[in-house]
Amino acid sequence: MDFSLTEEHLMIRDAARDFARTELLPGVIERDKDQHFPKELITKMGDLGFLGMMVDPKYGGGGMDTTSYVLVMEELSKIDASASVIVSVNNSLVCYGLEAYASEEQKEKYLTKLATGESIGAFCLSEPEAGSDATSQRTTAINMGDHYLLNGTKNWITNGSSADYYIVIAQTDKDKAHKGINAFIVEKTWEGFEVGPKEDKLGIRGSDTHSLIFNDVKIPKENRIGEDGFGFKFAMKTLAGGRIGIAAQALGIAAGAYELAKDYSKQRKAFGTEICNHQAIAFKLADMKVNIDASRHLIMHAAWMKDEGMDYNVAGCTAKLFASQTAMDTTIEAVQVHGGNGYVKEYHVERLMRDAKITQIYEGTSEIQKIVISRDLLKN
Repeated sequence: MDFSLTEEHLMIRDAARDFARTELLPGVIERDKDQHFPKELITKMGDLGFLGMMVDPKYGGGGMDTTSYVLVMEELSKIDASASVIVSVNNSLVCYGLEAYASEEQKEKYLTKLATGESIGAFCLSEPEAGSDATSQRTTAINMGDHYLLNGTKNWITNGSSADYYIVIAQTDKDKAHKGINAFIVEKTWEGFEVGPKEDKLGIRGSDTHSLIFNDVKIPKENRIGEDGFGFKFAMKTLAGGRIGIAAQALGIAAGAYELAKDYSKQRKAFGTEICNHQAIAFKLADMKVNIDASRHLIMHAAWMKDEGMDYNVAGCTAKLFASQTAMDTTIEAVQVHGGNGYVKEYHVERLMRDAKITQIYEGTSEIQKIVISRDLLKN
């Protein structure tokens, strides 16, 4: 087993690290406070190739492997998880789904713009009564002959108001249950499409999260992805890769908090010495490091399996489950290491702690990950 990174991997990681420190760090506290992520930073991420990293160059992408994507996600997330979730959704849920399952015409029309960052995408699965239970879609897309008529509401949509194109999962035939679900490409400018108010969130507050409302939106037949009834399988296969991205986001949040805690412990003094010299603090740092390293190995293994064309579903779930717990545990302890200063925004760790929680919820809660893992281990 070779755990070393290639020169290309190191260059990509360093580019992401430099961008995070020079472009994302200034203003990150204000963006969190104001719940705003500026368009110019999204444009810069697109210019660096971060928004279509794994897409084939013939569609405008970087043609990189999943390991490269994971490295970028970690570095961005150390500084600003609101930035990294934009990268995650556009890469894992939108570009990947289109490249893997869309028609050539759909790829030429939509993927080429999404991969370069010229346009931004959103993935619309969750509903008021269909979060973890993705089979219970209330949004409907009725077959009207030459088009579908879309009606319903989607919740918690990342890039909700800033996206140009939306992949919407909807029920076409209720009698067929999950086999009657389809996936559609919807354009923001279409009549009947409305963006709801922005969610006032605990964490990743710079992320653009909205509900979406569809009132008799006409979807051309050619905007359905795959064969009739493929929508649920499309969503599950797409989310499997998305979980690797969110695991990497959790890893980055944890690593960022750990680095801040370690540096602070070397500066802050108590009882005549730096607090890192007290076993109570040193052991906290050791626990953080062990869990971060373990998370990184789980994530890299899942990324390798994906690139090798293997079944990475359980590996992705395992990585996300462990890394998201690591993010929560590490950020809580990082605040503790900082003491009273950890409760103050200027030290960043309280924001990282708030950002960490969502990694245990979106793209499948921790409980859903355990369902997938346990079902697999009990198959035989």
